[in-house]
Amino acid sequence: MKGELKELKLTVNGKPCELKVKANTLLVELLRNELKLTGTKVGCLDSACGACTVNIDGKAVRSCSVLALQANGRKVTTIEGVADGDKLHPIQEAMVEYGAIECGFCTPGMVMSAKALLEENPSPTREEVREAIQGNLCADEGYVKYIEAIEIAAEKMRGGQ
Repeated sequence: MKGELKELKLTVNGKPCELKVKANTLLVELLRNELKLTGTKVGCLDSACGACTVNIDGKAVRSCSVLALQANGRKVTTIEGVADGDKLHPIQEAMVEYGAIECGFCTPGMVMSAKALLEENPSPTREEVREAIQGNLCADEGYVKYIEAIEIAAEKMRGGQ
């Protein structure tokens, strides 16, 4: 039936959520419109810009190319779930401290891509950092400061500096 609602159970930023959604609802729509988590940005809606990147079970994914129902039973982390209360995550701290953020539109996607990378690989090479954020478009800063900030965050997370 067109418009029929389906049950969806997932964990978002550590909180269990139970909702009813249309089968064609995109994850980005669910996050922004239903859960009011607007840190996940909508850029292109065709998985090309990375502004809508979130982590599903620790992997960076473009939420504009995932149906909400595909996240059923899974753990979704958005930019709102990265900081610990008022304490920024080391990735966020490094991006602020080293001037990687200009307009901020691409920043949530960059943070989520970096977080997935550093959780899987705490000591990435510069090439691995570049590869992890290559799908995140930035029209302001470019990528050098983002790459440097991610490398610094990785070092801090490993206990350095």
